[in-house]
Order: sequence, then structure tokens, then C-alpha cells
Amino acid sequence: MTKRSANRKDAARAGERPGERTRSDKQAAEDARAYRARFLPVNREDMRERGWDECDFVYVSGDAYVDHSSFGAAIICRLLEANHYKVGIIAQPDWRDPESVAALGRPRLGFLVSSGNMDSMVNHYTVAKKRRHSDAFSPGGEGGLRPDHAVVVYSNLIRRVFKDVPIIIGGIEASLRRLAHYDYWSDSLKRSILLDSNADLVSYGMGEHSIVEIADALNSGLSVSDLTFIDGTVFRTRSLEHVYDYELLPAYSAMRANPRAYAESFAIQYANSDHVTGKRLVEPYGEHEFVVQNPPAAPLSTAELDAVYRLPFVRAAHPDYDAAGGVPAIKEVKFSLASNRGCFGECAFCALTFHQGRVVQVRSHASLVAEAEEMTHDADFKGYIHDVGGPTANFRAPACRKQVDHGACRGRRCLAPEPCKKLIADHSDYIRLLRELREVPGVKKVFVRSGIRFDYVMLDEKHGREF
Repeated sequence: MTKRSANRKDAARAGERPGERTRSDKQAAEDARAYRARFLPVNREDMRERGWDECDFVYVSGDAYVDHSSFGAAIICRLLEANHYKVGIIAQPDWRDPESVAALGRPRLGFLVSSGNMDSMVNHYTVAKKRRHSDAFSPGGEGGLRPDHAVVVYSNLIRRVFKDVPIIIGGIEASLRRLAHYDYWSDSLKRSILLDSNADLVSYGMGEHSIVEIADALNSGLSVSDLTFIDGTVFRTRSLEHVYDYELLPAYSAMRANPRAYAESFAIQYANSDHVTGKRLVEPYGEHEFVVQNPPAAPLSTAELDAVYRLPFVRAAHPDYDAAGGVPAIKEVKFSLASNRGCFGECAFCALTFHQGRVVQVRSHASLVAEAEEMTHDADFKGYIHDVGGPTANFRAPACRKQVDHGACRGRRCLAPEPCKKLIADHSDYIRLLRELREVPGVKKVFVRSGIRFDYVMLDEKHGREF
């Protein structure tokens, strides 16, 4: 019996027509190829499938590639894509191999570098400085797939391979180290990450506004050294001749000699963290080297925030990780909704205010309901929305009307030591949102796992008990 006739006989036993299994295999391969094409390119083959010879930007991340709006890399890359830039992703490159950052070739405009959703040192160590054994942001939860101080290591690796390509660093690790900072792990004061990384710019805070402005400026032909005017960025310079309207911070040498000088510097930085009142800050490193922080970028409007969450996220980890069991971090957020940003709570233990700002930004009900409806079509959705929140779930508007036009107050707090008399405590919008989400067909229950400020709840005499 020939091989072909044997195959026909086996197919007949299984109730299949000859050639049906072959067609099924081909269809499965086509489906897999089409699914993969929904993600951004991660190798040269993906680029060829799209007809690309080069990327405009290559994003290097310490996390595995998860195309979901809860992951900063996905937001920045999809936003650039929406602005007609070609973006590729190198996720968790081997920092011991320079060729790993050249996997997608030389980008036309620049490299974007982030440690991922978490600071790499927090990702690696407990508060007792004990090594963690797993990493929820890596395939299969495997630990050790990124280096300590990932942004510095990746950026220097790129600089070794591509001497003159612009490098823009961002994300939580770079943002909170944008100026001189105390490093808990070494118990020492470190320089701005911009200097140690050999990068050209820091995009700090929530980077949607600044990254598009950076991309457009580079695309217009401007040199990265000329990008000294973009809000939400930090650059370095050897002269202050063209730097104007700034406040001078204590020099790095002074802060190393006197911890009080560092405390004074941080107080100035904190006072200038609002997009309306914040000034340009200059940190000296000797006589001829300065790090300049431009004022914070403006927060996103509701329409802009809605547009970000309408971007075509696959809402899944890249299929390259399927064999390892996927990426654990997506399990907590896949069926959660980010409803706000920013926080006026200013908890002493939290650095988020320094990263996102005090002015609360919110998505519309329509945007959140639309995302909930999209969830219900996922085969893994069981009817439960795990969270509707953000830094503080029950903040659904700026603390007061003044913040909208005049920014957050300098030197005053909204909730401590006593609640401000102008604070508006109103949960009606949030309660209505939760009820609307619960009424979406296919949704059984809606939970809130984000932090809740109970003192704020108690201030709402009208809706506090209902909440």
C-alpha cells in the first residue's frame, strides 16, 4: 500500500474526506499567522511580513511583550503606531549579548527604553534585599530575565552597538530617577539616570504627550540634541545660555556632602510637579554639566484618555510565550478596567503622585462600558470584572474646581492634615459607573480591587453610605 493510499484509508476511518486534514492544518497555520500579525513586530520576519525594511522606533523593554493597555510599553507603541510610525519591540533582550539589541536593525528615528511596568530593583528584591525567585512579567513567571538597573544596562548596551542613534528612556524606573536620587539598594545618592545611562532624553511621567512630540520633532529632521523644549522631558547640557525661567537645585556635590541639601532639592521638585505651576529645574554636576527638567506635560483630557484606550490592543501576551505558559502578570489585569489616573491622596509611602501628578484624569462612562462589552466576547471571560479603578479607585474628578485651570496648590494638601474646605467629595459618578458596568450583558459582578480612600468616602455625606 502506498503512503498516499494509507493516508486516505486513515482519513476514511476517522470520518474525514481525503485532503480535509491537510486543509485544516493549513487553515490553523493561516489563523496563527493572522493572529501573530495583530501584534507589533518582534523579529525581522515580522517586519518582512509587513513589508518593512526598518523600524522608525525600536522599543526595548524589561518585560515580556504583552499587548494590553495595562502595560506602558503597549500604550506608547500603539500610540506611535496610531501616529503613523513603524514600531518594533525587543522584549527582555540578553543584556550580556550586544547583538540582542540589534535584532530589529537600526531604527530610523531612535530607541525607546524602559525597565517595564515595574522598577527592576523592586522586581528583583524584597524590602529586606532578598532576591525574588519569580517574575510575573516574564514568560512562565521565570526570574532573572532582566538585569538590575535595567534602563541603565539596556541603554548603555544600545550605545555600544549604535553610537549615534537617539535613545529616549522612560517608564517608572527612569521617571523616578530623572534627577539625583537616593538608592535604597546601595544606600547611596546616585546621579540622574540620564547621565548613568548615556541616553539623550528622559520622558517622565505619563508619556503620551511627550513621546508623540519627540517623535514628530525627530521626524521633522531636528537633532535629538535640539529637543530642549518638550514638556515632560529631561535633557542634559553643558551650558545654561539658552535655558530660561528655571529654578536652580542644589548641586550634586552639595547633596552628597549634606543630606539636608538633598531633602531641600526633593521638596523643590515636589513643589514643581504640577503642569500649571511647575517651573523648569536645573541640577548642576560640576561647572560645565547640567541636567535640566522641563515642566511636567499636561494631563490627558477625557477625550484623549478615551482615545488611548481605543487603540487596537490584542489584550493578550505575545504567542511566542505560549509554550512557557504565557505571562502571569496579565491574569490580574486582563478583565480589569483602568478608570482614572493621578491622585490627590498623597500617601507618604507612595511615589505615584510624583509620577502621575495630583490632578485626577478620568475616562468617560462610554469608553469604559465599550471596553467591558469587548471583554464579554473573550472566551476566557467568566462574567466578572475584577477591578474598576486606578491609583485611588474612588477619585473620579479633580479635588476641586480650581485644579482644572490653576493646577494643584503648592505647599497645601487636599486631604491632610485636615481636608481642604474646597475639596469636592462626591461619589455619585463612580456609583453610577459601577451600576452601568454591572448592567452590561454578560457581566455578572463588578469588583473594586484598587485602593480606596475611606476618609474621602466619609466626607461624602450624600453618597458615602451608598458607596
